[in-house]
Amino acid sequence: MSAAGQEPKTPQPRPAVLAMPEYHPPLAGRSALRLDFNENTFSPSPAVLRRLRQITAEELTIYPEREPVERAVAQHLGLQPDQLILTNGVDEAIHLVSCAFLDEGDEALICTPTFFMYDVSISLMTSALRRIQADDTLSFPFERFLAAITPRTRLIILASPNNPTGATIRREHLLAIAAAAPQAVILVDEAYFHFHGETTLGDLATTPNLMVARTFSKAYGLASLRIGMLAGDPQLIRYLRKVSSPYNVNGVALAILPDAVADDAYIDWYAEQIRVGRERIFAALRELQVRTWPSAANFVLMDIGPRHRQLCSLMRGRGVLLRDRSSDPGCEGYVRITVGVEEHVTRGIAALRESLAEMNWTPAEGKGRA
Repeated sequence: MSAAGQEPKTPQPRPAVLAMPEYHPPLAGRSALRLDFNENTFSPSPAVLRRLRQITAEELTIYPEREPVERAVAQHLGLQPDQLILTNGVDEAIHLVSCAFLDEGDEALICTPTFFMYDVSISLMTSALRRIQADDTLSFPFERFLAAITPRTRLIILASPNNPTGATIRREHLLAIAAAAPQAVILVDEAYFHFHGETTLGDLATTPNLMVARTFSKAYGLASLRIGMLAGDPQLIRYLRKVSSPYNVNGVALAILPDAVADDAYIDWYAEQIRVGRERIFAALRELQVRTWPSAANFVLMDIGPRHRQLCSLMRGRGVLLRDRSSDPGCEGYVRITVGVEEHVTRGIAALRESLAEMNWTPAEGKGRA
């Protein structure tokens, strides 16, 4: 007890921490077929597995050295080493950009629905986050977004393809936004690039306020090792190095990354599996009369309606996990299915047919149906 006879209070964080949203991904009990988190459902490259088996005890005892691997990744992407920094997944990349370029009162713009970690990192730095809501088509509202830019805008984060919608943003629209906000950093999150193919990486040299984030969690199958990257103007990258820990990326991830990026044949094979599987899922959902939206990523969003939780539960009972996205802005009743390799797509479609039949689900339950 304190001298005044009161229980001592625990220290409180700053107001921004109290006010910021929390992200609680439903990771527990994921022993079924993982069609819920957009992960690689198969395996990393065989070259990665070979390198993992070669890691020595001594390699585990030393602090990781990031720069040699950054040089290798930059060379693979046709960049200079000073244009790139490796990060602890794209989550840390978003956090570093927010920390480096936002102060309280600075405006940041995102388009919702989108990846929730943008909200978390931005809200930690400023209360002036503005969310431009997509309409029912879930396509990028370019004109409205462009009109939302003000002289106070200091950071814009846009995903292409977007999560959870799968929608893309035309390269010329991204460059127009960068030109309209020269005082702001424009971060383009290309986490799903390998399933789409269009990039703004080649525009970095001519667009000094543009940055591109990539992850090695999706196509490369390295989600458990937590590694991503940011590319941009060398001066912007220098600022990010100032706010980054020198040991932010673990040594095991650094050891295997050169082998992962060098195996283009594996990535091409996996990306083709996704493209073919995605079309199979779209075809099945058309046959089932489930409303969907165009997707250039390794997932498809579908409109189930009020019984979205029931579908996810029935699918889990059949050994297949889906992701309920109903809490995302404008996504009430929507469920997302990850596209995997051929066998996993076959299992997912079969479980979906059986679950919808057990529910006696009808197309009229979705918002897009009469």
